[in-house]
Amino acid sequence: MPDHSLTVNVEDGGLRLDRFITARLPDLSRARVRVLIEDGHVNGLQRTILEPDYRVKPAEVFHINIPEAEPAEPQPENIPLTILYEDDELIVIDKPAGLVVHPAPGHWTGTLVNALLAHCGDSLSGIGGVKRPGIVHRLDKDTSGVMVVAKTDKAHRALAAQFADHGREGALLRRYQALVWGAPSPWKGSVEANIGRHPTNRLKMAVLKNGGKYALTEYRGVKTLGDSIGKQATPTASLVECTLKTGRTHQIRVHMTFIGHPVIGDELYGSGFSSKTRALSKERQSVILTQGRQALHAAILGFQNPVTKEYMQFVSELPDDMRAIIEGLGSDNGTKLQN
Repeated sequence: MPDHSLTVNVEDGGLRLDRFITARLPDLSRARVRVLIEDGHVNGLQRTILEPDYRVKPAEVFHINIPEAEPAEPQPENIPLTILYEDDELIVIDKPAGLVVHPAPGHWTGTLVNALLAHCGDSLSGIGGVKRPGIVHRLDKDTSGVMVVAKTDKAHRALAAQFADHGREGALLRRYQALVWGAPSPWKGSVEANIGRHPTNRLKMAVLKNGGKYALTEYRGVKTLGDSIGKQATPTASLVECTLKTGRTHQIRVHMTFIGHPVIGDELYGSGFSSKTRALSKERQSVILTQGRQALHAAILGFQNPVTKEYMQFVSELPDDMRAIIEGLGSDNGTKLQN
């Protein structure tokens, strides 16, 4: 379907943007239009419009970019997986950094979904009547660690409900390890700040004063890294444990940047800290620059088995590339921070 430019008529004034576009382009469902808007494919008023409920006004012009349709179904691919647990209802894997979870533009093949289709085969009873794995949560391409995937509709519904609740009432536990610049103060605390699409860069999320979705991250410093001199000096970096209490896109990366301690290697949110890397010795620079990804790892995942109701918890050890950064930076020689 080609791109479109739509002008608001007088009789259309006051309609929600998603309803206006759907009425003009009946080949698109309203759900599809909402996704297009939220993903930054609608422009008008000299900016990208990200709010499906924006009320249109007469004479306004909106430009809709419609990307190519995804292939009908991803295909099985023989990609090695590290499996921590598997039964008839679900599978738990230790995802390596660099593996995309779901096919998308630029990554139609070579994803976790392709690998699971090959591995599970006929054991997939299917989600929504189609033999495919049920993705109930995602890790960014360059984030490593534990993931659970449903193999049946029943498991998919039960796990999705747990992730939607984020452990407020149930057993869900999502705990990450991150290497961040500097040392958070206080050493143990929480970040409670709404997250939404960045107002000018649709590839990024951001903390928003107005709008966005509620987001809460609890964090705890584990150890400081690198040199610090004197009482007021700040260590080069820290190993921090983060527990998600909500599940927003890029939540830990956005929240840690918001409090001034972005994840090491995060080019999207921590690019302003490149001077930190340049200030290190060549040996320490090499350790960080050769990693090639944000130093973020999903270390612990706990949830209730959708069938047995038993609590299950899985641990993924810190990967070698993050261990190399810790060893390369070394322990902080200055004053230790207190819990």
